[in-house]
Amino acid sequence: MKRPTIADIARQAGVSKGAVSYALNGQAGVSEATRVRIRAIAEELGWSPNTAARALSGAAAYAVGLILCRPARVLGIEPFFMELISGLEAELSARSYALTLQVVADPVAEVEVYRRWWAERRVDGVILVDLRRDDPRVPELEKLGLPAVVIGDPQGAGNLSGIWADDAAALTDVVEYLVALGHRQIARVTGLPELLHTRIRNEAFVAACARAGIGEQQMVQADYTGATAARITRRLLSSRTPPTAILFDNDVMAVAGLAVAQEMSRSVPGDVSIVAWDDSPLCQLVHPPLTALNRDIAAYGSHAARLLLSLIEGVPTDDFQDETPRLVPRGSTAPPRPESR
Repeated sequence: MKRPTIADIARQAGVSKGAVSYALNGQAGVSEATRVRIRAIAEELGWSPNTAARALSGAAAYAVGLILCRPARVLGIEPFFMELISGLEAELSARSYALTLQVVADPVAEVEVYRRWWAERRVDGVILVDLRRDDPRVPELEKLGLPAVVIGDPQGAGNLSGIWADDAAALTDVVEYLVALGHRQIARVTGLPELLHTRIRNEAFVAACARAGIGEQQMVQADYTGATAARITRRLLSSRTPPTAILFDNDVMAVAGLAVAQEMSRSVPGDVSIVAWDDSPLCQLVHPPLTALNRDIAAYGSHAARLLLSLIEGVPTDDFQDETPRLVPRGSTAPPRPESR
């Protein structure tokens, strides 16, 4: 189907192409009645502002896109994405680029936004997050030729450039630390199961526990929200063989788990040790402060933006491995009670 143009709008409205341009760009030169009529015709035809002109001229949009396929209410309390965006903005604004952010309901809608952005030249490139197993977005971006940087493990990034950290090594560090403290009953409350990094962490958890001689691992799927983590923590601590240590896949869930343990009169770290995957101010404001995996998430965002801008400028780039998250022990972890070993 042919994309509608300014000429199509002018023909249907019975005016010149110049008049259409004036009307759609809010410039003087046409009456208000004509402006309203032209805009109505443009909407009826499905015309997209600036699409043809940008596509023909190859003009840069000086904008980078970021799409988040998460409920907006969850994003509002998710420190990780706030810090990531701050890092992206710091690098982009220094180069006079804007960040275009959109929240969508599912990956299908996300792909449609990529197609529209690229067709209309609204962005010069995109940052891809929450890499999935056999992610359909990767081949679509490759086909579009839209410059993209993946924040995620290169095994799922196809031919796209990526920035990543060794989640398996970080997870192994946590298990080895807990085992060294004497823990044998360790539970892991995971993130979304469809995400590639969840699978990588799950596999590392199983492998690390097996090396430590822990035959039965407890892994429970969650969704990064405090409400879900609270329900799971209650169930774990009410079981016949409650874990003596729980590793949560983000800080929000870890804080919720701590609150439930205290609500159930379980001492932290006396009865149960708690570890958060991502460190944040939340982890340090609670009592006891949470042991956490620390990484500079803002710097992660800056590195991703820098890599994408190089791609946009046509500079050849390689995948960039960022620092492995570093375990920071605090008051929420300790050896288990002798009777629990």
